[in-house]
Amino acid sequence: MAGSLKITAVTCVKNEGPFLLEWIAFHQCIGVTDFLFYSNDCDDGTDALLDALAELGHVTHLPNPAEGRNYQMEALKDAKKQAVVQDADWVWIADVDEFPNIHVGDHSFAALIDACGNPQTISLNFQFFANNDIEAFEDRPVISQFSRSHNPDLWCGEAAIEVKSLVRQDFPLHYYGAHRPFFKPKVKKKNRPSWTDGSGRDVPHRFLVAANPRRIRRFPAAGARNFATLNHYALRSLDSYLVKNDRGDVNRENRTFDDTYWRERNDPAWEDTSIQRYLPAVTAQISALKAQGDIAALHDACVASHMARRDALLKQESYREMREQLRNASKLPPQEEEMLRKLGLLEEPA
Repeated sequence: MAGSLKITAVTCVKNEGPFLLEWIAFHQCIGVTDFLFYSNDCDDGTDALLDALAELGHVTHLPNPAEGRNYQMEALKDAKKQAVVQDADWVWIADVDEFPNIHVGDHSFAALIDACGNPQTISLNFQFFANNDIEAFEDRPVISQFSRSHNPDLWCGEAAIEVKSLVRQDFPLHYYGAHRPFFKPKVKKKNRPSWTDGSGRDVPHRFLVAANPRRIRRFPAAGARNFATLNHYALRSLDSYLVKNDRGDVNRENRTFDDTYWRERNDPAWEDTSIQRYLPAVTAQISALKAQGDIAALHDACVASHMARRDALLKQESYREMREQLRNASKLPPQEEEMLRKLGLLEEPA
């Protein structure tokens, strides 16, 4: 089955150059055969690296078609029309800090599909991996560096955790969302798609039909990870987080930094190293990619740009203050900290 499936991964990127080869190599190792990348406003060499990979036949690289700020949804609307998506058996929509960790069979997407009974969609819950107190960026696989996360069943005091989805070609598609597909509004009840979680169980009904905004992108994670989970490395190193923050917010001067996003994802209560079983194959595949054409040099240029941007940011007092704030931030998510205070288990801040 693994050899016969065409699986296309679709993603949007901006200044993700240092992390592209690992993400591509990892997904090639789990059975992804094609990649559709949309990029916008890159100045770190991401676009040049993707162009080189495209010339070698590894990816399809297109400029993001968005005319406003809605980059991801405009790209997904366009993706639906692209041959690399239309010709696929399955479509996987995710970001380059997200890695499916498959626990069954040969740990491939094909094994996951078999384990789930070949439904029309499989949605995997996020497991957010903490920073591990790693400050310096290192040019080595992210999946080897970050091994601590929240309790997989609970995140920020919530039982429901967001998902990303693997979608079969015959899904009655209305449109692709970033987290899950949406089926056509007039699909009869008996024709609704078969849809499972990462344990092969039917997803909750209110998630399936997108009954209200709180259930569109998430459902309870307890018991949903037997066959696979989705490791989400939203923070990575402190160096990389500073650069990521700059990518989304080009002017920090005279503004108070909100560390909520960091704290919500920096809960180190749980250790999970299971994804490291992929490391030998991923490392070998990264080396194979680097051996082709100018890939190694273009990757190195992205890394150098990433570090130069870090250095430039730290010349600004606001970013030095941000770094110190994150270094010293509580490792309890704000919601959990507030609950503990209400229960009298934490002292009020001085």
